[in-house]
Amino acid sequence: MADGEPDYSTLPLTDRWVHKVWKVRKGAYEEASKQFELTPDEHHPAFRPFNQDPGLWKGAVADSNVAAQTDGIAAFCTFLKFGGKEGCIRSRGQVVTPIVEKGLVSTRPTTKASSVEALLLLIELDTAGPIIEDILPAISAKQPKVIAAALAALTTIFHNYGCKVADPKPVLKILPKAFGHADKNVRAEATNLAVEFYRWLRDAMKPMFWGDLKPTQQSDLEAQFEKIKAEPPPKQERLLRSQQAAMARAPPPGAEEDEADEDGDDEPVEVDAFDLAEPQDVLSKVPANFHENLASSKWKDRKEALEALHAVLNVPRIKDGDFGEINRGLAKCMKDANVAVVTQAAQCIEVLAKGLRKSYGKYRSVVMTPIMERLKEKKQTVADALGAALDQVFQATNLSECLEDIFSFLGHKNPQVKEGTMKFLIRCLRTTRDPPSKPEVAAIVEAAKKLLAESSEGLRSGGAEVLGTVMKIIGERAMNPHLEGLDDIRKNKIKEYFEKAEVKAKDKPKPAPAPVARGPPGGPKKIVGGAKKAPGAAKKAAPAAAPPVSEPAPPTPQPASRVAPGSKLGMPKPSGLSGLKAPQRRIGPPGIASPRRAPAAAAPPPPPIEDEEPPVASPPSKPRIGLGRGGLAGRSLAKPAAAPAAVSAPSPPPSSGLTAMERAELEELRAANERLIKQLDEMKHERSKFMSEVQELKNQNAGLIEDHTRDVLSIKAKETQLVRARSDAEAAEQVNERLRRELERLKRALSRAEGLGVSGGMGSPGVTSPTPDDMGIYRDGTNYSGARTNRMSFNSTLSEEKENGDVPHNYPRSKLSPELRYGSGSSGRGSPARGFRSAPIEEGPGHNTGSGASSTTGGPGSNGVESWKRAAEVTSQLKARIEQMKAKQGFTRP
Repeated sequence: MADGEPDYSTLPLTDRWVHKVWKVRKGAYEEASKQFELTPDEHHPAFRPFNQDPGLWKGAVADSNVAAQTDGIAAFCTFLKFGGKEGCIRSRGQVVTPIVEKGLVSTRPTTKASSVEALLLLIELDTAGPIIEDILPAISAKQPKVIAAALAALTTIFHNYGCKVADPKPVLKILPKAFGHADKNVRAEATNLAVEFYRWLRDAMKPMFWGDLKPTQQSDLEAQFEKIKAEPPPKQERLLRSQQAAMARAPPPGAEEDEADEDGDDEPVEVDAFDLAEPQDVLSKVPANFHENLASSKWKDRKEALEALHAVLNVPRIKDGDFGEINRGLAKCMKDANVAVVTQAAQCIEVLAKGLRKSYGKYRSVVMTPIMERLKEKKQTVADALGAALDQVFQATNLSECLEDIFSFLGHKNPQVKEGTMKFLIRCLRTTRDPPSKPEVAAIVEAAKKLLAESSEGLRSGGAEVLGTVMKIIGERAMNPHLEGLDDIRKNKIKEYFEKAEVKAKDKPKPAPAPVARGPPGGPKKIVGGAKKAPGAAKKAAPAAAPPVSEPAPPTPQPASRVAPGSKLGMPKPSGLSGLKAPQRRIGPPGIASPRRAPAAAAPPPPPIEDEEPPVASPPSKPRIGLGRGGLAGRSLAKPAAAPAAVSAPSPPPSSGLTAMERAELEELRAANERLIKQLDEMKHERSKFMSEVQELKNQNAGLIEDHTRDVLSIKAKETQLVRARSDAEAAEQVNERLRRELERLKRALSRAEGLGVSGGMGSPGVTSPTPDDMGIYRDGTNYSGARTNRMSFNSTLSEEKENGDVPHNYPRSKLSPELRYGSGSSGRGSPARGFRSAPIEEGPGHNTGSGASSTTGGPGSNGVESWKRAAEVTSQLKARIEQMKAKQGFTRP
């Protein structure tokens, strides 16, 4: 330090850390950084003050002096590198906000780079969630430079760690706010962040914020997206400490490494909008009159109801609920006569299944059969909508659940349905991630072989494509037995589709080695393996012992003990050396018992080598047998013959007895496992059978309900018609009765009119002349009863004949009244002017004379003629009116 300045180095580090002189603080930051680098582990006392008081870092990263701030942030980065996870968790709540507000906006590139590195280290040591959560409030800051710096930091985080480590949902929600900012730098950083999201999420991110952007911003982003569409899928550039530890713990050897690489290539899967979106409750938004409009007799009402439902359901993710009634209504729409309604219903099923995903699996049996029945539609737009609905329903379930319906419709009598089902099966095989089981493969192959024999070229090609896709999933070797019996032309066609097919199901050979690998590590197999190695080693030692007899001098007794473990490991060369050296060692000692004890003494050396592998107990017996046989081979056959028998007799029993017990247990376990597998298969078969029966019963029940509803509606309609007919009949009866009364009245009026007309027109013996009444009809005022009676009889007869339609033109004179029969008039008709009046009243009817007829004066006669004409006119008018009324009412007589 310069002269005159106090020496602050004697102060404790924590005191200098918060000193008011920036140079002292800067020195403390530098000293702490050096101490952190020299620590052996994260539990060193140098980290203790900062773990106990994480607030120290808040002042360091936000130091008012830019030079000290640079060293403070650098010291914090060093602290994170060497301090471990505990220091990260304790300090991150204190430093993220100051780093974003003070460090990222610094004018010094070093400070800015150290701030970004500090944020990346905080994520690397633990998780990204808390860090992003603390960065997001800066998007609402007042200063545009803080917002732009925070967006740039987020872009760097997602670029390094990807969208699997760092959750993009909370950031996607605030993007529209950044795009709507007035500052162009903020909008530019928002664009960079959106492009980075597109690298990882592709189009799945659009439903989260795309609708909130302006059209110009959408077009600009589309232009940016086009530049990176051709790029390969991005990979995580920076690993978390947990990921690094996992890779360090399990370094994959050769073959496993290749498999791990293959699995790693399969890992980058595109994230869809369903994973990013929040579930939405759409049941409450369904229109209240939806079911009423769906049952309307007008197709436009049904279509409008489905369009409203589609608008409600068209969201990235739907909250699970009771959609049974809606699905049943949509399934009914599959039978609608209007194709527009069918298409709209299929689109509703598609978006509903897409929004619910696995939760929609319980409705599969309700909608799949009606959709497949409707595949008979030839219109391409309808077929495409139905196919898309089936695909989404399949995504909500799996191949095993759908195969039963697929097989049933592959045998449908309608070729259009059969072809649509076949295409659906091909799409299922391409998109399924679970390979079909062996029984399912056999069933699929049989169904596809039947398609190969169809008369339609499309069905034959489809059958070959099904077989080629199945071959791509299970492999050529597993598929060859299924192709036996097919001609070469069909096999070539199947191989063509096999080469073109792209499937997502994992290759089936992968699960096969798993059980094989599990078997050997088991206890029983280790012991059995050890027992088997002993005779193998003995066999290897015995043949090798023959040639080495020519070289007895060089070997020494010590290497023999080392060679024995070599034989245990199954190495070919060591076994040969053991054969060379073991006989020489046994030839040296004179006795027979000594060589057998010598290997027992030589047994201790193997344990250090055996420490590397667990199966150590059994190998010591191997060199004994091998050496014993080798020694006997080099010696005479008299005495040694008993010795090896004694040695070989005791050694096998323990190993063979233990192996037998374990083998028995293993066989029992295998038998029990097979029984359980058989029971499981039987239960699965029964379950599928019961499920099919339940589905059939459901379908029958639905059909019966429909029939019952139809019958009830028809009965109600007929009842309504019957009520209307009854009311019409009653009204007709009332009208008929009224008309009948009117007719009777008219008849009576007619008879009266006719009677009055006849009485006025016929002469009577009375002295008084006819006088007109109020109606204009002239009536005869005589009181001669006989004449009145005759006129009435004539009247009645005449009226009846006229009523029956007969014209009374040839009446005999006997029917007429006496005045007509005996009158002097030649016409037979009497008039008031003729001689009826000249006859006295005392004379009876029929006693008139012709002379009396001319005694009347001419005045009264002219009046009588006029009155008669007038009565005739009135009568004809009445008749005409009666006929008109009859014609109006429809009561005309034949």
